[in-house]
Amino acid sequence: MIPLRTDTPVRGTPFTNYAIVALNFLAFMVLDVTGSESLGHIKNNILALDAGAPEWWQFISYQFVHGDIWHLGGNMLFLWVFGNSVNSKFGNLPYALFYLSAGIFAGWGFTINHDQALIGASGSIAAITMTFMVLFPRSKILFLFWFILITVFELPSLWVILFKVVLWDNILGPWLMGGGMDVAYEVHLLGYGYGFAATLALQLCGVLSRDQFDLLAVMKRWNQRRAFSSGMSDPEAQARAKSGKVARPIVLDDGQRRDLEARLDRIAELRAKIHDALAAPTGSAAAVDYYEQLTQLNPDQSLPRQQQLAIARLLYSRKKYPQAAGAFEMYLKQYPKDRENDETRLLVGIIYARDLEQYEAAEGHLKLALDSLIDAGRKQQCQQWLDRVTALLRPASPDAG
Repeated sequence: MIPLRTDTPVRGTPFTNYAIVALNFLAFMVLDVTGSESLGHIKNNILALDAGAPEWWQFISYQFVHGDIWHLGGNMLFLWVFGNSVNSKFGNLPYALFYLSAGIFAGWGFTINHDQALIGASGSIAAITMTFMVLFPRSKILFLFWFILITVFELPSLWVILFKVVLWDNILGPWLMGGGMDVAYEVHLLGYGYGFAATLALQLCGVLSRDQFDLLAVMKRWNQRRAFSSGMSDPEAQARAKSGKVARPIVLDDGQRRDLEARLDRIAELRAKIHDALAAPTGSAAAVDYYEQLTQLNPDQSLPRQQQLAIARLLYSRKKYPQAAGAFEMYLKQYPKDRENDETRLLVGIIYARDLEQYEAAEGHLKLALDSLIDAGRKQQCQQWLDRVTALLRPASPDAG
């Protein structure tokens, strides 16, 4: 099984990952392909990490030298498949620091119990692989498989990385084979642990941006569903949820419970499809369609800030004015302190006045926008629309004479 790519979109060019891959190939060409004894001495005695008596630079240099072309090729394949998406999420400089620090940590852990030399980027790449799983657990990986037949297929990244890459390749497989291979499995495990813990810490501290599809969000939704299912097992809780405190208990049968769980799964699926469609260059029409399906299932659903705004603007550009107004209203409700609220209120007021002729709703938004707009031009525009709406709502009475 050889990973070929993931379905996670790469936003922006991952220059750092390209550079790291290029440096590894360049180092191999210089140190190994030339066959020079002096360069071989530099590789094995200066650049490799001497776990018994390490020099400070070796914690970085060992990450860029490899034993043979298969060692290099396997590492760079995994770095290419998983690193580009992680690079685009982190940004170029933070990704470089994260990559190198993971290798330093894995190398340091290796020196505690060993005294032989260590080479290879496996620790760093293990961290990047685990970071990919934390950031994109709902993604899928396309594999090339051959055993008699040659075929390709997709598998969920969460299960592949946890059970195949981590558990089987680095724990169960080596244990069943009794070791004997010249592979530093503990370096891989240290890298996986570093990638998992450091990525979660960066997200929880707000250093690394989060979204509704990362591992923390998936775990949160799972816990909410577990708590909901547990709470709804009580007939009184079911009755209160449906009809209020005075209702008689209503017991959900297995079919009703399955329908409810299927509805929640469909909502999660539509939210994921909206995210992917907005990320695709030609996915705007699909994103609008998915959003309309989502609001039909649950009108109270809201998206992350930028996605909610993007959907509202797409609806407006397609002249779906009632839906656009509703999407903008949901944005204003969910993100009342966002910096774009004033401009958005002005736009919503204009939609209600010009496109929907709902003047009372327009007046409310325009008054709020007028009080908070700073730009003089926008303020003047808002006042003009407010004057029009006021004249339509409260026309001047004719002179009595």
